[in-house]
Amino acid sequence: MPVTKPATKLNPDELLKHLHDGLGILGLGELSRALDESIGEPVKDDSRLAWLWRLVEPQVRRRLESRAERRIREARLPVRKTFEAFNFGFQPKLDKDLVMELATLRFVAQGKNVLLAGMSGTGKSHIALALGLLACTTNRRVLYTTSADMLARLNMSLADDTLANALKPYTRAELLVLDEVGLEQVERSEARRSGLMQKVLLPRYNQQRSTIITSNIPWDAWGDYLGDHLGATALVDRLLHHSHVIVINGPSYRDWQHKQDVANPSSGSTSKTDAAIPVAKVAPRATSGAARRRAK
Repeated sequence: MPVTKPATKLNPDELLKHLHDGLGILGLGELSRALDESIGEPVKDDSRLAWLWRLVEPQVRRRLESRAERRIREARLPVRKTFEAFNFGFQPKLDKDLVMELATLRFVAQGKNVLLAGMSGTGKSHIALALGLLACTTNRRVLYTTSADMLARLNMSLADDTLANALKPYTRAELLVLDEVGLEQVERSEARRSGLMQKVLLPRYNQQRSTIITSNIPWDAWGDYLGDHLGATALVDRLLHHSHVIVINGPSYRDWQHKQDVANPSSGSTSKTDAAIPVAKVAPRATSGAARRRAK
């Protein structure tokens, strides 16, 4: 439902629906029932409905904003990224239609995954964080973690036999954003111990809970990363089976920005993709069938 003042005049039935939806969000059941009783009277006064909605709408908006902020805090996003701040022109080979389709978050409702591969600095994490932020604003339970941090926590839990509890946040989140898989050498050695990566990703696949993974490791090299070629084949096969795959073959934005800063030290420029951004706007709509294509 819209949470801002309607741009066009609504008819009485539409206004009544907005009021009931808003009162439900605010937990004002008594007021909602009283509204039903007053509407049942012989004469309906449209101007009163409009006046009442103007009273309710700010409370609804504040409640939704507060709920989104709570979800963002719980998600542990390191920085707020948006698609408005993403430089699509810098990566012309990136399928923008597919990215905008993902921004509708239909993949979360469908229990699908998003696999983002490419070299460092190509925008993988920006896309993953922007999707995570959008999911928070729609009241979804999101958890962000780097692969190294997750594996370190799970590895420590093996020492005191608390692995089952340590796995719960990662397996229960509606959307898990698993960033920088395979980036650190220490992480690669921990990934080989007790199949920790499989213990997170396989239950999520079986329960159809969406996971976003960013990695600079080719899918066919996950066997070396996990130290288990047979297990990696089964895991990657499941991930690819129910996923949107995006491979970004392009230059590093960070390298380009660094060269710009060196060439113009007094410019004080800030990387567009690395800037902290306020809460994301409503997810944009995808309109073309090309959005369902997989990026090559």
